[in-house]
Amino acid sequence: MPKKVTLKDVAAAAGISPASVSMILNRRSIDRFNNETVRQVFTLAESMGYKNSKKQAYSLVAPADTLIFIICPSVFNPFYTTIIQGIEIAARRQGFVTSVRTTYWDTATEKEIMEQARRLHVAGVIFAMIPQQPQLAYELSRHLPVVAIGDRRGDLELATVDMNNFTAGQLVGKHLLDLGHRRIAYLSTTLNEQHTSRVRRCQGLQAACQACEGAQLNVFTKEITPDFEISNVDVEYATGYELALSCLAQRPQTTALVAINDMVAYGAYNAVCDKGLRIPQDISLCGFDNIFPSRLHGISLTSVDNSLTDCGKSAFHLLQEEIASYHSQGKFTSITHVEYKCRLVTRSSSGPAPQS
Repeated sequence: MPKKVTLKDVAAAAGISPASVSMILNRRSIDRFNNETVRQVFTLAESMGYKNSKKQAYSLVAPADTLIFIICPSVFNPFYTTIIQGIEIAARRQGFVTSVRTTYWDTATEKEIMEQARRLHVAGVIFAMIPQQPQLAYELSRHLPVVAIGDRRGDLELATVDMNNFTAGQLVGKHLLDLGHRRIAYLSTTLNEQHTSRVRRCQGLQAACQACEGAQLNVFTKEITPDFEISNVDVEYATGYELALSCLAQRPQTTALVAINDMVAYGAYNAVCDKGLRIPQDISLCGFDNIFPSRLHGISLTSVDNSLTDCGKSAFHLLQEEIASYHSQGKFTSITHVEYKCRLVTRSSSGPAPQS
């Protein structure tokens, strides 16, 4: 009969203490160890056939009770990848593993992912945006902890990390109006009730313009289907470019462009330059989300910051509270909301309105 492999055997092979091996295999305080050590311990435990007292074998594949689904539209826009990294920073410190699932704004895909999460009975689900189908997300929350990131909605009975996109729109509007702009255009991808943040940013911008005599806001949008989005990685950039050209052709008096997000703003930036106009001398440009490239000198985009990494961390902490409540009480806690204040980051892409 072959000798039973012990914890000490795995520790000896890995060159670390049995206590460390135990912490890694049981995913306790796993952030103390570097990724290579963790991978080595799991690989050795699996290859050597180590089993604990419950006859449980170990594998790098996470068990369902430590697996979190992160649902997001795509990972091309740094807005979502920054949120995801914030979630993962907090999750890994607590021994949880994440699985990122993309929808490309397709409701059928979103529904399928939620159904899969329930079948697998994962530890919880975090939406990196407001669910397109709030009722289905609420139904899922009766079986699993669920948290969403985005604008708080009255019909969304979920724990949320809130971003005040209406205020964000107001901040950009006031900034441009204070600079003397009175002909402003808003450039957006699909603008409907399923895209709450886009609508709320537009409403905030409209409110600022309505409070200023003589100010006009023109809205330019393009419908983007899920099939088109999944087939074109540069869809936001390309949309910004196209909408900016349309605006400059149809509304040549426009002195400021506001893009729904920084990715769309980058497309608008190049369109303006390709038309031989200068930013900000001839036309100002603003975005939202303050993603990393916006701070580069060649872009220097005025944008609204929403503390994306911290939002991701907070979303995980809310989820962990829900998980703990379910395990201790057999039910979830009351709905919790955490709101982050947005702030305007002014850079050289916005300046005084040109004289007529």
